[in-house]
Amino acid sequence: ADLDADADAETIASLVEATEALETGLDEAEEWDDLQTNEQLMAEGFYDVLGHYKDYPVEWAALKEHEQQGNVDQILRALDALGSEFMERHCMEALIRMGDAEAFEEMHARAQKRDKPGIEALGKMGPDATEAVDTLIEYVDTDSDPQLQKVTFRALGEIGSEEATQPLANKLEMDDDNVRPLAARALGLIGDTRAIDPLADTIAEDEDRTVRTAAAWALRQIGTREALEAAAEYDDAKAYTLQAEAKKAREALDAAAVEA
Repeated sequence: ADLDADADAETIASLVEATEALETGLDEAEEWDDLQTNEQLMAEGFYDVLGHYKDYPVEWAALKEHEQQGNVDQILRALDALGSEFMERHCMEALIRMGDAEAFEEMHARAQKRDKPGIEALGKMGPDATEAVDTLIEYVDTDSDPQLQKVTFRALGEIGSEEATQPLANKLEMDDDNVRPLAARALGLIGDTRAIDPLADTIAEDEDRTVRTAAAWALRQIGTREALEAAAEYDDAKAYTLQAEAKKAREALDAAAVEA
């Protein structure tokens, strides 16, 4: 209903007062939540590592100390409790650098929501994150999200499960020139000999120099005689980067022959 400024002055004043009281209550509730969060972290020892610190906020200073000391549990605690984007980013960066499997459950849960830092953190855990491979393989075909594919391919390569070999080999024929090299490199990191033929075909047929070079690099990482021979064939290639990889493969073959 419309209010008349004169006739309903008392009602308007009451509404204004109620609005101000609500805003004050919300502000105080937010401050109380922050206080409760800080008290909870304090009770759980999050701030105990602080000595003379220079960084602000103090949570960031504490986070750095916990990373140096390998306290994954405290970093996960901060990640859960602190709501700022700033602290979330720094917590995730710390967990990625640490690559500690103690954070697997939380990072896997994030990866299941297509969280890229969570996927990256899983990759840094290497074989300790093998249980996440099925989740990551689901993202291999997400051509509509190249950034998700990139971080997924890299993580699968770092984890090293041969279960990912065929899905990644299939992506050697995808259209995106920026993503194909990562599929090749991931196959090299996994080291499955079943990838030799697809990688050799990529060098022979792909028109992109970066992709061909990545495939040659991957063959060198696989490192069997067959893989090295497939890469070494291109030691006279016009593309310098491909030629360099091929020469390294040739040198590896020569070294193996001498040792034999």
